[in-house]
Amino acid sequence: MHDAGMIIRHQEPSGDDQATLGRIGTRLRLARRLRGLKLKQLADLAGCSESLLSKYENGKATPSLPMLHRLARELGFNIGWMFDETEGDPGIVFRQGERPMIALDPLRQGEGISLERVVPYDPNHLLQCNIHHIRAGGSSDAPIAHDGEEVGYVIEGQVELEIDGQVYTLSAGDAFVFRSTLPHAYRNPSDEPASIFWVNTPPTF
Repeated sequence: MHDAGMIIRHQEPSGDDQATLGRIGTRLRLARRLRGLKLKQLADLAGCSESLLSKYENGKATPSLPMLHRLARELGFNIGWMFDETEGDPGIVFRQGERPMIALDPLRQGEGISLERVVPYDPNHLLQCNIHHIRAGGSSDAPIAHDGEEVGYVIEGQVELEIDGQVYTLSAGDAFVFRSTLPHAYRNPSDEPASIFWVNTPPTF
């Protein structure tokens, strides 16, 4: 089995992209070793090939969002830990233009999603908040499900939100709330970018 959403771009990643890939790979490998799992064991649990998992760990490819959730579930860690860059006190105020941005697909085509951290990752936070920026035609790939509750507000653009198989078309000013245990995904069907202010608890990313 393989991660069907994985497409490698035929171009060199930027320095920031490569740093993100390296961080994901290093922490993924650390979490696997702490669990005492071999590459093939984790690959079988997560539903991907051993060679693809090796690429993830070596910073040669980046997993899709559903794959990240599967790996996090099998390894027992929070996805946010894989992207965490903070040291010490995470702070209270986060100025415009200074909030961390996470590109979910530095070497991918397809999703076109980046997350702007409104609440920087910290294991002590009770909730998680990001602004999801979705380029034209971008999507979150296959539906995912996990514990918790989610609420969102469409800041700009148009979004198709899929919850438990039902699709809702949302525009700027629309809001939503649902239990995270329901399979959910989203996409931007328009030719313009879209942004969603998205909060969920407990933190998962």
